Amino acid sequence: MTWLRCAVRRPAADTRLFCFTHAGGSATAYREWHGLLPATVELHATQLPGRADRFSEPPPESIEALADVLTETMLPLLDRRFALFGHSMGATVAYEVTRRLEARGLAPARLFVSGSPAPHEPRDTRALSTYDDDALVAELNKLGGTEVEILAHHAMREIVLPYVRADFRLLEAYRYRPGPPLRTPISVVVSDADPVVTPEQAKAWEARTVSEFSLRVFPGDHFYLQPHRAAVVGEVVRSLTG
Repeated sequence: MTWLRCAVRRPAADTRLFCFTHAGGSATAYREWHGLLPATVELHATQLPGRADRFSEPPPESIEALADVLTETMLPLLDRRFALFGHSMGATVAYEVTRRLEARGLAPARLFVSGSPAPHEPRDTRALSTYDDDALVAELNKLGGTEVEILAHHAMREIVLPYVRADFRLLEAYRYRPGPPLRTPISVVVSDADPVVTPEQAKAWEARTVSEFSLRVFPGDHFYLQPHRAAVVGEVVRSLTG
């Protein structure tokens, strides 16, 4: 199965936008973005193993291994200008992919990171992956998102929670490896009531680039992307075309 999904092919597009999903997410997290993007931007969203139509496949072993395979998968698609967008866990993965691309001399036009602390900053030290079902669902409820409605059904928990736990294990095992800052501009997008990262904490991403840095704050919780989808996509488009 392919690691990247493109629901709307745009052969004439001059830019490709690669979107990386949050823990427990799939490519469908970005399915509404296509209609909000101009014809000049073609979107490719990550589809990780262990979920949706890749349910029977084993989950990734680490963030580093995941970044390695995604980098290789993206290479044939980098024949034009490109940018990366990652939310929550996806922000960390997108950052690690950007490091690998820059090492190959392939710098994105911009890296967009959303709802995530900077990779070199302290993170939540709780091992959420070890929580029992009720405790894990309670933590997910605090974050919000569409998965909360699904997890109200116990039968669905048996399907969804294993890959949610697998993703949390990736984050819990991730350790930032010191290295030079990116040459790629970084745009941070966060919400004002996110329990994962505050706007003040998100400013630490500026240390990860020697290029342009911007920070945009939206109202909402960790999944502010849903109610403010059009505005977030608009911010991405403005950054790419401005």
